[in-house]
Amino acid sequence: MGHRFMELAFTPGVLAAQEAQGSRRAYEGFEAGPAYGDELGPQESQFVLARDSFYLATVGETGWPYVQHRGGPIGFLQPLGDRHLVFPDYRGNRQYISLGNIDAGAKVCLFLMDYEQKVRLKIFGLASVSPERPERYVDAPDSVRRRVERYWTIEVQGFDWNCPQHITRRFPEPRVLELVKSLRDRIAELEAERSA
Repeated sequence: MGHRFMELAFTPGVLAAQEAQGSRRAYEGFEAGPAYGDELGPQESQFVLARDSFYLATVGETGWPYVQHRGGPIGFLQPLGDRHLVFPDYRGNRQYISLGNIDAGAKVCLFLMDYEQKVRLKIFGLASVSPERPERYVDAPDSVRRRVERYWTIEVQGFDWNCPQHITRRFPEPRVLELVKSLRDRIAELEAERSA
């Protein structure tokens, strides 16, 4: 029992690698006690709702992994309760690799990033799809202009917050424009003075 994400991720091969690399002992404390890290709390729900993109990993029947970027308006990925996430599948390049892969096996991994704050959340889950919008899912305001082909539901099996050590900070365009607004205003003021 213990930390549910690690229970799922720490396969015999992973445990052997940890032992060989000398990190095994550091993780032993996470394996004791009752199960945790399999129900989203307020912190996880707020983080999920603030994302405008995430990465989705699936594995096909040939064993090859596939990672796909999913994006939309802030809030397009929504927690429904403490064990489910829902997002619309917007029409894209029509390769349907992720969709086809979950026919081979429902196991997925979501990787959610906040590059500005250097925070990431990893989620293991079981995926299913439906052409119908789940009852409690609320479409984001600008979803009207995007064509939704289906809705994905992820049943959370475990999650883990990750260390920020190697995350390179990045800022979304609206934030950059906000940060440089005073500089642009000052440049315009100086140019106006100079040409007067």
